[in-house]
Amino acid sequence: MTKIVVLPGDGIGPEVAGEAVACLKMVSEFRGLGFDFESHDFGGVAIDRHGEPLPEATLAACRGAVAILMGAVGGPRWDKAAVRPEAGLLGLRQALGLFANLRPARVIKGLESFSPLKTELAAGADVLVVRELTGGLYFGEKKEGDDSASDLCTYTRGEIERIAHVAFAAARARRAKVTSVDKANVLATSRLWRRTVEAVAARYPDVALDHLYVDAAAMALVTGPARFDVILTENLFGDILSDELSVISGSIGLLGSSSRGADGPGLYEPIHGSAPDIAGQDVANPAGAIASAAMLLDDLGLSDEASGLTESLEQVLLDGCRTRDLGGKAGCREFGARVRQALADRLGKAPAEALESNRDCHE
Repeated sequence: MTKIVVLPGDGIGPEVAGEAVACLKMVSEFRGLGFDFESHDFGGVAIDRHGEPLPEATLAACRGAVAILMGAVGGPRWDKAAVRPEAGLLGLRQALGLFANLRPARVIKGLESFSPLKTELAAGADVLVVRELTGGLYFGEKKEGDDSASDLCTYTRGEIERIAHVAFAAARARRAKVTSVDKANVLATSRLWRRTVEAVAARYPDVALDHLYVDAAAMALVTGPARFDVILTENLFGDILSDELSVISGSIGLLGSSSRGADGPGLYEPIHGSAPDIAGQDVANPAGAIASAAMLLDDLGLSDEASGLTESLEQVLLDGCRTRDLGGKAGCREFGARVRQALADRLGKAPAEALESNRDCHE
């Protein structure tokens, strides 16, 4: 059996993760992959039940899995908790050595009108953000007092080299261009970043490299996103830029992500938050979670199955089945069922579960 750990988390996390798991179960059944799913407490729900966001049993299960699928964590309910749910996510990344976060964002041909950008600007945008995930301000020494506070930003050459190799390798499989984003005119860490990235680039003569300051990159993402192929950047900048990029496709609910280390399981999650205000209402968009499941399949070497799931997801959107965030009226379960119906067609048969809903979910 191939163990996949599921961390449903908080808010809409269990709803969207459930639809993604159902897609993976279908692929496993049709292809005889033997996926075995284990669900574990994580985030706010783990604080409520165990007093900490990342219980030892959850971490042990994650270490023994081939992949981890997460829903979402956090919410205002835990804002004043001694340890916030997000600390569990940082701890999981650090414990598993998940230093590379990959966040793809693409404007699907035929859905340009959903972007807040003019159609001519949004058309053809297809960007992969490669974000360093275990260094920088998020993991530096912290001091906090009543009148002053500080967060130490530290990077080593080795940390920068390994994330740069991920970005250049990814670019080779795409359009062979890396844009490294830093703030080298101000920050010492950014100057080390730029020197190191240039040294790594010399080993990839087939990949073009350019540099942008982070403020210039933020402007360029909304004035000409199609100019980018792979964006390589540090932890904080990557967090901000990838969220900015997410709206270009029309909804943050559409996008998935993967976090990878040198070895061990990867972590796959939609980039949206837990949205507690709509939790339990069957209106959340599971597309980002399903897209994350497709990335999981791809990283397990199941590229055909990953492509089939991605194509099914896009087909459903193009056919007009959309959740509330995209102006439609499909529910979370409805949308997931439609994706599985399209997936079943690609896999060659249509089990009853895939056809569980025949309601009209068009706009």
